[in-house]
Amino acid sequence: MTDAEFNRLVEFLESRYGINLASKKVIVQGRLDNYLARQGYATYDEYLNAVEGDRSGHELQNMLNILTTNHTYFWREPDHFVFLREVILPWIVEKERHTHDIRIWSGASSSGEEPYTIAMVIKDFLGLNYGNWDSTLLATDLSSEVLKFAMKGVYLKEKIEVLPPAWQRSNFKRVDEFNYRVSDDIRKNVLFRQFNLMNDFPFSKKMHCVFLRNVMIYFSEDTKRKLVNKIYNILEPGGYLIIGNTENIDKEATRLEYVRPSVFRKTDM
Repeated sequence: MTDAEFNRLVEFLESRYGINLASKKVIVQGRLDNYLARQGYATYDEYLNAVEGDRSGHELQNMLNILTTNHTYFWREPDHFVFLREVILPWIVEKERHTHDIRIWSGASSSGEEPYTIAMVIKDFLGLNYGNWDSTLLATDLSSEVLKFAMKGVYLKEKIEVLPPAWQRSNFKRVDEFNYRVSDDIRKNVLFRQFNLMNDFPFSKKMHCVFLRNVMIYFSEDTKRKLVNKIYNILEPGGYLIIGNTENIDKEATRLEYVRPSVFRKTDM
């Protein structure tokens, strides 16, 4: 991959999806080289011409699947789920005591572990009232492949062992010796959709909480600022934004109030 080809790829991804891979040439080439060889592309320019000229979008989707697959797991950054249970959900339940409507968005859901964990926290918090609330949460990602995996809800046994034993028993069904499937009452409460965070947000109702963890590390400061301000506009007054523990937001460039590391709130009630 020449520098010119890499720069062309970087500009293409950032202009369409906000993804800035300018410092990740080795990773990008490592992920794409084998694919280009299998598909018979002689150069990256030839490949990028095919991506840009494919009206079906198949090659573009393959590129996104290859480059945006992120490592994730159940109960990742557990302090966020504790904060959800101890602070955010009590606030939502009090606020929506008449509507019984909980609106949470997992904006970078990857292979499903994050939104399913959120759904389990909600179920555990609501207890016997679980069925009386509309707690369906939205889970979106750019990659169609990880969404297909997430919707199946099947995970290796060792992947779920980080969860409390009671949750393993009540929220998963054994498939075979090695695999477990998320239970139907959890799966039906997670709505998976493919979505580009750079697009306009189509929500008819404002969100109580947005999880957007470990994705803005791929965005430029300008893209991050614009995205955070878009999220501000679709949050309920008092609503929360949760980002990854290793991420940061320019506090001078957002109207969100800093609550604690990686947690921000829309304060205009």
